[in-house]
Amino acid sequence: MGSETMRKLVDVPVLHKFMLYRTLTNFYLIGRDKKKTFWRLLKIDRTDPNELNLFEDPTRYTHEQIVELKKWISRGNQEYSGLRAETTCYGIIGFVKFLGPYYMLVIKKRKKVGEICGHTVYGVVDSQMIMIPYHSGETRVAGSAAERRYKKLLNMVDLSKNFYFSYTYHLMYSLQKNICNTERGKIHDETMFVWNEYLTHGIRRILQNTVWTVSLVYGFFQQTKCLVSNEEFILTVIARRSRHYAGTRYLRRGINDAGNVANEVEIEQIVTKEVPEGQKVPMTSVVQMRGSIPLFWSQETSVFTPQPDIILNNKDVKHVATRRHFENLKQRYGRLIIILNLLKTGKHRESILRAEFGKAISSINKGTTRENHLKAIHFDLNKHYKSGADGAFEHLCNYGKRALELINLFFCQAPLGVGAEAVINDSFFNNPIMNEDEEETSPEEEALKADIFSLQNGVLRSNCIDCLDRTNVAQYAHGLVALAQQLHLLGITGPPIVDKNNPLAKKLMEAYEKMGDAIAMQYAGSDAHIKMFSALRGDWNMMMKHRDMITAVRRHYNNAYMDSEKQNAINMFLGQSGPQLGRPALWELRSDQHNTGNLDIENLRPRISRSFSDNLLLEGLDIEELINENPQPSREGLNGGWETNSEVGFFEPEPASPSVHFEDHLRGTGSKQMFPDSGSTSDSQGLDDVPGFSHSYNAKFTTADEMFERCSSMSSDNMFSDIAESFTSTTGTDHFESIFKGVEMKLWYAAEGNAGYLAHTEGLGGHDNVKHTITATSL
Repeated sequence: MGSETMRKLVDVPVLHKFMLYRTLTNFYLIGRDKKKTFWRLLKIDRTDPNELNLFEDPTRYTHEQIVELKKWISRGNQEYSGLRAETTCYGIIGFVKFLGPYYMLVIKKRKKVGEICGHTVYGVVDSQMIMIPYHSGETRVAGSAAERRYKKLLNMVDLSKNFYFSYTYHLMYSLQKNICNTERGKIHDETMFVWNEYLTHGIRRILQNTVWTVSLVYGFFQQTKCLVSNEEFILTVIARRSRHYAGTRYLRRGINDAGNVANEVEIEQIVTKEVPEGQKVPMTSVVQMRGSIPLFWSQETSVFTPQPDIILNNKDVKHVATRRHFENLKQRYGRLIIILNLLKTGKHRESILRAEFGKAISSINKGTTRENHLKAIHFDLNKHYKSGADGAFEHLCNYGKRALELINLFFCQAPLGVGAEAVINDSFFNNPIMNEDEEETSPEEEALKADIFSLQNGVLRSNCIDCLDRTNVAQYAHGLVALAQQLHLLGITGPPIVDKNNPLAKKLMEAYEKMGDAIAMQYAGSDAHIKMFSALRGDWNMMMKHRDMITAVRRHYNNAYMDSEKQNAINMFLGQSGPQLGRPALWELRSDQHNTGNLDIENLRPRISRSFSDNLLLEGLDIEELINENPQPSREGLNGGWETNSEVGFFEPEPASPSVHFEDHLRGTGSKQMFPDSGSTSDSQGLDDVPGFSHSYNAKFTTADEMFERCSSMSSDNMFSDIAESFTSTTGTDHFESIFKGVEMKLWYAAEGNAGYLAHTEGLGGHDNVKHTITATSL
C-alpha cells in the first residue's frame, strides 16, 4: 500500500483555521479544513447580552462560494459599516459569562509540538477573550470593577503554558484506547482530562457537535527523535492532569465524595519505530498515574508554618470514597491496580496517613476475591536515598519491572492516521449535500487496521505526600524499565538500558524532570525539587542544595500568598464555582467556603486527627544535611513484606541483613550492582536481561521543536502488599511461578508499636504475554 493511501485517514473533514468577522448584530466565524477544500460558517448573535445564540450553516462552501457569501453579507450590512474582519484564530476554547455579557475564548496562536500516529499535536501559544454583544447600555456592566476582576481572575489560568490539543486525535485518551476505539461520532469532551469541558458545554449542547471547538489537555508533552546505532525511533512523554478536584497544593488534598483525588495525573510513555513509508508503524505505550492519598485529609496554609499540620478527617470510616476511587481506576485501566506508596515512616508526620491508608486498603480487599485485591507496597524513598541514591533507585526499578510483568504494556502495528475516523462529530456529517465517496470506505482502507499484539491491563499508581518530588523519581524508574521493554518489542536490541551513564537513560530522566517541573509549577507554584535526580547523576552538591532551598522558599511563598486566588481561577475555569446573583464575590469568601471541596473543617473538628508538622522548610532536605556536606549514610537495606488477609493493612518486616536483600533471599540467587562505577554499595541484581543501549553507543536526540523548526519553511520497607512474594523476579514466567506458588513468608508487623504479626500469602498465577490479536480493554 502506498503512503498516500495510508495518510488519507488523517485528512478527515475537520476545521483547522478560522476567520472571525463582525457586523453590528452578528459575528461570523468562517472555518476551513487543512487543505482548503471546503469552508463552513457559524453565526453568533450579538443582540442578546444574556443568552448564547448560535446558528450553524450546514453548507460546505468552496472558496469561490465563501467569497461571494462574504460580499453578500457585507452588502446587506452596508448601513452599519458592512462586514469587518475581527481576528484569525485556530479554534474555540469556549464561552464564559460573569456578571454581564458572554465572552468567547479562542486560540490566537498555536505551535506544533509533535505527532502521534500521523496526527499533529499542538500547544497553545496565545489566546484571546472577545466580548460577544455589541456595546450598548445593557452591556455597561462589562466595564464594572467586579466584571474586570472576574476577567482578570479567569486569565490567571495561563492557556499559553502546558495546554495541548489535536484536531484529529483524541489527546485526552491513551494510545491504547485510541487504537482500540471504533466509536464514530461520539462526543468525548466530557472526559476527565478535557480541561475546557465546562467552557464548551454551551456550544456543544446547542450544536450537538465539536466541529468548532478544541479539547484542551493540561499537563505536559515532549517528543524526541532518537537515533541510536542507526536505529531511529520517537520517544513521547505525555502528562494529563484531571479536571476533577483540581487545584493548588494545600487547597486540594486527598479525596472528595465522588472518589476523585487531588493532583491526579496520567502519565503515558509512547515509543514509535521509524519505518519506510507505506509500512505499518510498530508502536508501544505504557501508562502510569499519580494522585493524592485517597483519604479525607487536608492542610491549612500558614505564612509561618512551611509544612502545616496534617488534618485527617475520619468521617468516612467505611472508606466509601476510597473504594469509589479504586473502582474507577479498574474501570479505566483494568483489573490489576498496583499501589506504590512513598510516604515516610517512623515518627514522621506522614505516618498518620500511612496507617489510615493501610486500613483503607485492607478494608477494600476484605470484600473482594484475591485476584481483585489492590496490590500495594510501601517504600520509604526518602529514608533509602539517605543510604545511597543508586541503591534506592535500584529498588524502584525492581518494583517497576515487577509491576510491568503483571500489567504488561500496549504493543501494536498500525498505519499512520489510524483512529482518525473516530473523531468525526458533525451534526451535518451525514447530510445529503456531502459527496457519497466521502462516506464510503474502500476495501483498501478497511484493511488499514491496527494489529494488536498485547494490551496493558492495569496500572501502577504512585504517590508521596504531594505527588510531586518523590513521585517524579519513582515514575521515572518505572518509565526506564518500561522503555527497555518497549525497545525490545520494537526489535531494537543492545546492552542494558538501566545504566545511569546510558545517554538514552539520561534523555528519559531529562523528560521526566521537565514533566515534574511543569506539574509542580501548576500545582505548587515552583519547579520540582532536584535532590534525588541530582544524587542519581552524581552532581548533588552545596550549590544544588541552595537551589533546592530557593525552590522551597518560592513554593512556600506561592502556597501562602498566591494559592487562594489561583484556586479561585481554577474553580471558575472548570465551572466549579463562579459569580452568582445574590451571593458574595469569590474573593469575598473564606478559603474554607469554596476551596475545601466536600470537607467542612469547622463542623468536622470532633472527628479529626492531627499530625503535627516538624516545621522544616524543605521537605526531603535535612537541616543537618545542609550543614554537613557528606553525612554518614545509613546501613539499612530494603526490607520486604507483603500484605496478607489480616484486618491490619500495614506490615513492616524484620530488618534484613545488610549484605543480603530480602528479594535475594527469596530468589536464592546472587546479585550485582546496577550502576557500575557508581558510589552506591547496593548489591541488588540489575535489570540486565532487558535489552537497551549502553553508554558506548553513539546516540543522537532531536527535540520536536527542533524537528518542526527545520520544517517550518514547508508550511520497603514493603509496607503493605498483595502483589506477589517478590518484586524482582528476572528469569521469566516459569521461574516466577515456581517461586511464588505456595511460598510462605514471615512478615513482621511493627506499625504503631504493635507486636509482630505472622502471616501467610498465596502465590499468584502465571503471567501470559499476549502474542496475538486480542479483545481490547479500555485504558
